[in-house]
Amino acid sequence: MDIKKEVEAEESFLISLRRHFHEHPELSQKEFETMDFIEKQLHDWGISTVRVPHGGIFGMIDSGKPGWTVLMRADIDALPIQENTKNLSKNKVCLSKVPGVSHACGHDGHMSMLLTAAKILAAHKNEWEGKVLLMFEEAEEMGKRGIGPLLGYLRDHKIHVDACYGTHMMYCLPAGKVAVMYDGVLAGAFFFHVKLHGKSGHGSMPSLAVSPIDCFQTFYMALQSYRMRRVDPKNCLTYSFGMVQAGDTPNVIPDTLTFAGTARCFVNEDGLAFRNYFWKLLQHTCEDFGCTYEIVADQYFPVTANTKECVDVAKKAIASEVGDIMEDCEPWMASETFSMTESTYPGIFTFTGAKDEEVGSGANHHTPEFDLSEKGLKYGVEASLAYTLAMLKEKPEIKSFHPADLNTMLELAK
Repeated sequence: MDIKKEVEAEESFLISLRRHFHEHPELSQKEFETMDFIEKQLHDWGISTVRVPHGGIFGMIDSGKPGWTVLMRADIDALPIQENTKNLSKNKVCLSKVPGVSHACGHDGHMSMLLTAAKILAAHKNEWEGKVLLMFEEAEEMGKRGIGPLLGYLRDHKIHVDACYGTHMMYCLPAGKVAVMYDGVLAGAFFFHVKLHGKSGHGSMPSLAVSPIDCFQTFYMALQSYRMRRVDPKNCLTYSFGMVQAGDTPNVIPDTLTFAGTARCFVNEDGLAFRNYFWKLLQHTCEDFGCTYEIVADQYFPVTANTKECVDVAKKAIASEVGDIMEDCEPWMASETFSMTESTYPGIFTFTGAKDEEVGSGANHHTPEFDLSEKGLKYGVEASLAYTLAMLKEKPEIKSFHPADLNTMLELAK
């Protein structure tokens, strides 16, 4: 298969898909019309599908010949962000038609790239051996994530996967470039959301109240020294509180305080150790102040780490089949639920360039100005096809990969 020729022929279709998804975004666990659209496209190409409740869609392209199975994934949810009509410098080529909701992270690009790759693979399945498993994942961004039901479905139905592939648009990587890197590419993440319960009282008599604000302040300050005392200086661990809410009257001590945030790391042991310390410290602090706490969310997603042998195949295949499009970039402190897929199966997670000064793209993800350069999408499709077809053909011996325990991961991420 001439990958570049096939993708070039589908570029207009690829861009039309991206614009459709961008104009019709849906939030996590509400991607109903998005999934209907995806399934219709797949069925039109003769690709069978299964919709996993609260998980997403699997599509299977079977060549009819024995061989490996490679999983290719795209996330499908949007964000509760009202996008600006302009990016960094220009008017955007298309806008969300849903007030307060937009694809401000690039998932519209992810879906369009995977659908285009699926169309090409299905049309040429007589030219390769094995199977390609398409995974369209609900709720990557927030809430009850879709990855648990999806991986659980593969486990429960004994569907074997030999390798996996995923990609993410990268705001600072030039359009036309793809980053394929060794080791960790995205951080592990601990998500916490807690409600403290105390006892309300008048501000003039704090001795008669149990202040959750005082409790939180002490907990927060005690946490400050953790990194210096507990984390190897060569390792990276950071945390932040994105939300603290308590009270609404200046002379009344509130009875509750709610806080939430995240911690990020590139060594899973560091992230899990921080999580354990966090809960122990909170328990002890609440006991000292006479407060109780309610866990609203406690999720841990591992580091997204690429498998050496898969990166070796990808770099060789992309250079040979696509050309000089690879460019390294720094590992990203953002996190991804694909980390769970890549902890279960060997694979790679790449970055596809979105930055283009000519069209004004390059704003950071999760901002109203975020935009992507549509001319970069075809290179993401080409890279995904080069890697997938090479893995199906070469079936490399993979010695460096050791799968994580799926049940433990699902428990940490539920």
